[in-house]
Amino acid sequence: MKGVMKDKNARLAWTMVAIVGGMLGLAYAAVPLYEIFCKATGFAGTPVVAPEGERPVLERTVTVRFDSNVDPNLPWRFQPLEREVKAKLGEEKLVFFRATNVSQRPIVGTATYNVTPEPAGPWFNKIQCFCFTEQLLKPGQSVDMPVIFFVDPAMNQDRRYDNVRTITLSYTFFEAKTERAKTLLGGTPDNGS
Repeated sequence: MKGVMKDKNARLAWTMVAIVGGMLGLAYAAVPLYEIFCKATGFAGTPVVAPEGERPVLERTVTVRFDSNVDPNLPWRFQPLEREVKAKLGEEKLVFFRATNVSQRPIVGTATYNVTPEPAGPWFNKIQCFCFTEQLLKPGQSVDMPVIFFVDPAMNQDRRYDNVRTITLSYTFFEAKTERAKTLLGGTPDNGS
């Protein structure tokens, strides 16, 4: 009887360890999986990351505005070099954002982005972008970062989006505190630790 109970308790203990391990694994993978899901589907206003290629260019235009924000704990200036551009549906556009480290120490920053109005997210496609890429800037250093995008011409076929005349692409820079950021700072004299 005792042997049977021990086996049941051991099996229960191992089952619980497996469940906790699985939950920890899912929690660890949740952010990257959510990012991949959002990029693929345009969920929550996330622009779709599109491959380069041929697509029709239509006469219908939208105004694309650019918004830039910096976390209050990051001593950087960050702004678009153009506040807005007019883009035909399907037309690739290249714009630049400039980031400047105004502190006296090297800092690694990373940007997140979103698109408003939210329903325009699936139609806004980025071909090249600096978001989620950790940028090392030394004291006083500036860098111009490109964004190549287009608005999917298929948006013109869905009458629900006829009133979308303006799309805003918004970025926010934060200080990166990842292991990769620490590695990037490792080769600099003052890593701000």
